[in-house]
Amino acid sequence: MRGFGRSGSLRHSRLQFVLAVAAIGAAVALPVVLISVGGGVSAHELANLQNAGYQIVVSASGLHGISDAHALSDRILSLASVTAASPVLSIAIDAVAPDGTLSPVLAEGVIPGEFLPTLGPSESGLFPHPLPLGDPADTVHYADGRYNGPATYDVLVSTPYASADHLSVGDRLLLSPSTNVSLGTEYNVTGVFGVPPAILGPTGAFAILLPLSDLQVMTGFAGGSSATVADAADTIQVAVTGAVADDPSALSGVRSAVQNLVPYYSVSSLSQEAQQLQSASAVLTGFYLALSSVGLTVGLLFLALVLLRRVEANRRSIGIRRALGLPGRSIAAGIAAEGLGISLAGALAGLLGGYLLVESLARWATAAVQEAAQLAVFDPLILAELVAGVAGLSLLASALATRAALRLEISEALR
Repeated sequence: MRGFGRSGSLRHSRLQFVLAVAAIGAAVALPVVLISVGGGVSAHELANLQNAGYQIVVSASGLHGISDAHALSDRILSLASVTAASPVLSIAIDAVAPDGTLSPVLAEGVIPGEFLPTLGPSESGLFPHPLPLGDPADTVHYADGRYNGPATYDVLVSTPYASADHLSVGDRLLLSPSTNVSLGTEYNVTGVFGVPPAILGPTGAFAILLPLSDLQVMTGFAGGSSATVADAADTIQVAVTGAVADDPSALSGVRSAVQNLVPYYSVSSLSQEAQQLQSASAVLTGFYLALSSVGLTVGLLFLALVLLRRVEANRRSIGIRRALGLPGRSIAAGIAAEGLGISLAGALAGLLGGYLLVESLARWATAAVQEAAQLAVFDPLILAELVAGVAGLSLLASALATRAALRLEISEALR
């Protein structure tokens, strides 16, 4: 490795170069990993919100806090521009396969006819159309809140669960609210459905879908004195017409109308959630950069020390050049060029290292980390800005070395 002039190689200059590049590369690799993976996950969740089949969500505090879900869904459906209102109750129960295998499963109770219209295009394709769960409106068994109508006892099972327990359409599945199978009821497996990936929440791989009234009765959330919440649900997902969905002011009006029906529940639109997610993503990106600035500071300090060491090693050459009348800006340009070269080499090494690390995580890490790493997005603009920032900061390190070079006494330097 040559010095600033042509004075010869410095002892250990190659080692200094490698260490400086490694320090800057490690500092750059950290934000590459954090921003690419974090940005990819945020973009995935944002796309899910934007492509969802519903636009408004009604939720309540507490466990299964929405009461009178059937009646409330009918009232929401009566609002102008509302095309579907799907209450969803999610509870973990136990299922016994025909071979006697007991497995915990995530059960979701829905109104079959209202559930499919609230699914986005990607999720809708995972389910059979129409849902083979008997009464589409779930009114026969519900019987106006008496729950004394005939039940079909139909259930859909997820493909991972069906594969694990060798279930197929036509099998009988015992469902119980607890491991006490004597409390269970036999259901007919009438179909299977796929499972979409979930990044920010748990994936219900072992999942089943059944009528809302059936799950409410099974788990004690139908009604009566023993029920903590009568006719319970966790959320009600509301779909509106396409014209309203694309008009923020019209969608806000529908949300306000729903809120007036349920003043004590939380009512939010997915556009609000998307804005909140975008804001959170921007905050996280800033946090990632702030966290990475510590490493960048260390790397650039090391670069400054390397450049200062080279000024000291080349003091005679610098003295001769100054004595010959070489302008200070020429010396400064040489120092800046060498500092810029080291910083760019480190930045490129960091980009490559960060990319390889993300690819390694996507292949060999744990399942959850793999899923997140596979969503990584390497935004060329952000990466270019990161490299440009490192290059700009290297000029500060070069300025320190330039100051030291120009302050050398020519007589002292030529000794």
